[in-house]
Amino acid sequence: MTKPRILIADDHSIVLAGLCKLVEADGEGEVVGTVEDGRALVEEAQKLRPDIILLDISMPLLNGLDAARQIRKLVPECKLIMLTMHASPTYAAEAFKAGVSGYLIKRSAASELKHAIQAVLLGQHYMTPLITKDVLESALHPTEGSARKRPPSTLTPRQREVLQLVAEGKGTKDIASLLKISVKTVEFHKYRIMDELDLHSTAELTKYAIAEGLVGL
Repeated sequence: MTKPRILIADDHSIVLAGLCKLVEADGEGEVVGTVEDGRALVEEAQKLRPDIILLDISMPLLNGLDAARQIRKLVPECKLIMLTMHASPTYAAEAFKAGVSGYLIKRSAASELKHAIQAVLLGQHYMTPLITKDVLESALHPTEGSARKRPPSTLTPRQREVLQLVAEGKGTKDIASLLKISVKTVEFHKYRIMDELDLHSTAELTKYAIAEGLVGL
């Protein structure tokens, strides 16, 4: 049986190296590429068209959730497994909404990755047992605070891109160049984001983006 072709995305080189060794040592797949930011991931996914992508949520230039949304449209046959530090049920829910088939956290047992790969190849979904109970509790008994908080998913895809780049410290001209839009358009999106989220400064935008996992610490 042909081993699945796997593309891995994480912004920490040592994590990438470890994942490559883990995947190939278990014989669960062939690593066909590695990338360290979300934009590179979307590009490589289209070029390589792997069977499976392992990706993190917090990645530079484009977070894993928005990268997943783009890849689901561009390479729909590819299975996505999120491997992240975020153990919150909110992140897990957003990841599955974005189209991932598996969700692991980085303190999961190494054997879980093998089970997740096998499950998604069979067309199933895999959720780490470490947070399944929390996800169920959150779905059944949402807190008042979580109901009030506006998640990034209320923003448009372009607004989320601008928000992340602003929070990463990119200037307006740099963002315009990267997204291939005008400076005025960037400023318009930034204004709309602040209005939508009821935030009033770049510092508040940055704090929000970090709290929502769009930008790593």
